[in-house]
Formats: sequence, structure tokens, C-alpha cells
Amino acid sequence: MDVGTDLGPRGTLERVVDHAAELTGAACAALVTSDPGEGGLARIRTAGRDGVPESAGTAYRLRVPVHVGGEEFGELRLSGRPGGGPFTAEDEQLVRVLATHAGNVIGAARLDGTARQRERWIEGAAAVTTALLTEESADDALTTVAERARLLADASAGVILQPTAGGGMEIVTASTPDDPDGIVGAAIAPGSPVLEQLLGGEPVFVTDSATDPRMTTRVRHRFGPSMMLPLRADGRLIGTLALPRRRGDRPYTDVERLLATQFASQAALALVLADARRGRERLAVYEDRDRIARDLHDLVVQRLFATGMMLESTRRRPGAEDVRDVLDRAVDELRSTVQEVRTTIFALQQPPAGPPTGLRGRVLRETASAAALLGFPPSTHFAGAVDTRVPDRVADRLLTALRHALTDAAGRPGVSRVEVTVDATTTPPDGRDPDGRDGVRLTVFDDGVTGQADGGGTTFTWRSAL
Repeated sequence: MDVGTDLGPRGTLERVVDHAAELTGAACAALVTSDPGEGGLARIRTAGRDGVPESAGTAYRLRVPVHVGGEEFGELRLSGRPGGGPFTAEDEQLVRVLATHAGNVIGAARLDGTARQRERWIEGAAAVTTALLTEESADDALTTVAERARLLADASAGVILQPTAGGGMEIVTASTPDDPDGIVGAAIAPGSPVLEQLLGGEPVFVTDSATDPRMTTRVRHRFGPSMMLPLRADGRLIGTLALPRRRGDRPYTDVERLLATQFASQAALALVLADARRGRERLAVYEDRDRIARDLHDLVVQRLFATGMMLESTRRRPGAEDVRDVLDRAVDELRSTVQEVRTTIFALQQPPAGPPTGLRGRVLRETASAAALLGFPPSTHFAGAVDTRVPDRVADRLLTALRHALTDAAGRPGVSRVEVTVDATTTPPDGRDPDGRDGVRLTVFDDGVTGQADGGGTTFTWRSAL
């Protein structure tokens, strides 16, 4: 009954050995077991009794097997009977009863350990699913899967591999408390046996990554036992979860392999669901931005344009000379406002993520970046079909000039207003247009202190033929 006390697997085995020696009066006792949880062949001994020391050459006179779940778990060995005589049949019977009870206790402990282990993996998979459905980016989602799986498997690293354009697989995410250098970017070459097995949806279990000829990555020498689990969803392979342990660590048990495989299946489904959720959210953002752009165009721009027409009509009436300057400024302000609203509409039509498309979007990105230096966003205007008429080679030079001009403006004191204008309807720098082509002109004005007498601010101009 004392053997059944909850001491954990190792403590239970030690108590079995102690009681076997006490019941029989043996000078030496040992339990030899081939237990994967102990890293292979293990011996649990009781020290020599009654002054008879234990040595490597001890001849054990009584051997009784210990069975767990119908399989031989180990062997209980005793020697050094008091008085030097043989062990009796009663001794053997006592040890067999003890071995049987010990086997039952160890079996129950194994079942309890398996249940606890299964519970941990289930809870871990649920936590990963919840986390993936709230992550903002795909990279964060992959890192979450790798990190949680590493902790559950007690692995040295958790890595995610994804298919490459060349038909291989490359490590894109790694979670490890050890040296991470060189792990991300390591690849499995196309056509390798491991890759063929993964592409077929089968997991790969490796006893020693450093010596297994199937392992070809440049970091294989760092690791020992490993699991490579396909992440499959909707009948396609979206990646691989690898869980290597350090060299010399115990191999994975059948239960650990099964639980990790089930975890990978659920994680793959969660990754697909998370990606679909992000896609729906992006679509909702696009639709909302389109609605705002339509409202700005249909309501704001048209009303501003109508107001401008009314002011221009008023300016032409008899007796309007006294307020003509005021009307002129009002019309100019309305035109400028219409241009800025149209620029905002275009910005709303750009994808929220990824690089902007066209020269207009690239200019807006530069001016938005400059707002951090200036403390306010520059006013940006466009004239002409800048996206379709300005080739990339000219656009690249224009953007370089724009960056320099914005940097210079940010360095001048007293800047409270910056105006950027890109005009794709101007003529080439020399005023001649022999081929009938238009040019493009960039103008950047700021009202900063220049030290000049007129104090009129600074205007930077850059021109190029198209």
C-alpha cells in the first residue's frame, strides 16, 4: 500500500526497490528498466545493506519481472541474502506480489500522465486558435503556433517551414531559447525524401537529426530527436511544424507524437480561418474607404465646385470691383480645397497595406512620412495624368528630389506650411518640345524663415521631360 503513495514515477520506482530489499533482507536491490522517460536503460538501486557493499560485479540471485499493461516494464533484481544462503520461495512470492502491485501503480501513473499530457495539448491548441483569431498579421500567427508547440513538446525549438517557389521548403519562423542564428532561412531542397513525405501529408519522426541522412538543412547538427508535422487544410499543404529537441535528449513517445500531430491539424485549420478573417476585415476596410471616397466626390467636391461657380459668376457682375480681390482669393481657395479633397479620395482608394501604386500614391507616401519631421502634413496637389504619363525612371528621380526638398524644409526654422505640387502638363526644362511631349514639374514651397529681406519663404522647383 505504501508503494501507491503519489510520489511520481521516479519516486514510486525507488520505493519499490527499497521495500523489496526490506521484505527479503537483501543486501542489494535494483530495478532495471528500459524506460524512454528515463532516456533508455535505467537502474534504480538500493545501497548495500548490513555492511555488504554493492559493486558493479554483484551477482543478483533473485530476478522478478515487472509488467505494466501486459508488457514487461523492467526487472527487479536482488542479491546478498542474510547468511549467504539462497532466497526462499516465500521471498520470491513476496517480491512477485510487490512487483505486481508496483506494475499496477506505474500503469495508473502512466495513464494519469497521459491524460494530463493530453489535457495540456488540448488546452494549448484551444489557446492557439483563440490567439490566431485575434492576431493582426500572418507572421504573428506563425510565431504563435511555433512558440506554443515548442513549450508543449518540451522541444529545443519550434519552427515553421513554408513551400518555396522552387519546390522546396524554407524555415520562415523560429521560436527557440537557444542560439537562433541561422535557423530562419534554412531550407529543405526540392526532391528530398523528407519533403516528399510531408507533401504526401505524412509526419516525419527522426531519432537524431544530426545523423539521419534524410535531414539536409544546414542547422541539423544542432538537434537530436525531432518531429516534422505537415500543416494541411482544405487538402493542401500550407506549411510544416518542426519540433526538434537537443542532441542527447530523450526521444518522443508514441503518445507525444500522436498529440503533436493532432495539434498540427488543428493549428493548420486555425491558420486558414485566421487568414480568412483578415481577408474579410481587409475587404470591409476597402468597402468603407470606397464609400467615404464616393461621399467625398458626390457631395463635398460637387458642392465646393458649385460654390466656386457661384463666386465666379458674382465676380463678373457689375459693381463687383470693390470685392473682386476677395472673390478671387475665395475662388482660389475653393480650387485648392477641391484639389486636396480629390487627393484624399485617391489616397482612400489605395490599399491600406503594401506599397502604394503609381506616382500619385508614392508622392503621398513621401509627404505623409515627412509629416513626422514637420509636425504637420504637407498640402499636396496634382495636375495632369501623373500616374499614366510619368514613366518610372522619371518618377524615381522626382521622388528623390522630393525627399531632399522636404528634408530641407523640415530643417528651416518657422515652417508652418508646406505645399507640394506635381504638374504633368508642363514643358521640358529648356522650353522646347520637339517631339510634342509634355514634361513634369515638381514644386515644393515652405514658409520658413530664409533670412532674405522679402521673407517670402522658399520655393524648390524640379523639372524633367517625359
